[in-house]
Amino acid sequence: MSFKKVGAVILLVSNMEKSTKFYKDVLGLPVKSKSKQWTEFFKDGTVIALHPAKKKSMLGSGTGMLVGFMVSDMDATVKELKAKKVKFFKTPRQESFGKHAVIEDPDGHLISIAEIEQPLTEGFDMLGLIGAE
Repeated sequence: MSFKKVGAVILLVSNMEKSTKFYKDVLGLPVKSKSKQWTEFFKDGTVIALHPAKKKSMLGSGTGMLVGFMVSDMDATVKELKAKKVKFFKTPRQESFGKHAVIEDPDGHLISIAEIEQPLTEGFDMLGLIGAE
């Protein structure tokens, strides 16, 4: 068996319309394809995909999954997200590698946002950084 790359990060959501609007309009991700049962973002490489959850127990941060995005200007990104009333799981703070924050989507999926100021070192632990204050 040979895994080559991550093709998609799939988020199970409670409301396709609400979640698609969040990722498209609030975060500004480009839509690749859209239907009632499946929406993909990003045209090339790994995609973020949304799919309706069959049970409530399948939703939210309890699934142990985190989507991470790199941004070029954390301060401007945070200002825009706050203006759009996005919920912060971890408020922005300076870390050893740069600026970092964690937000939540409509179903409570955690989304890491990082502005990397220097190359990540071996042993970097993103999970250790997601905890709320």
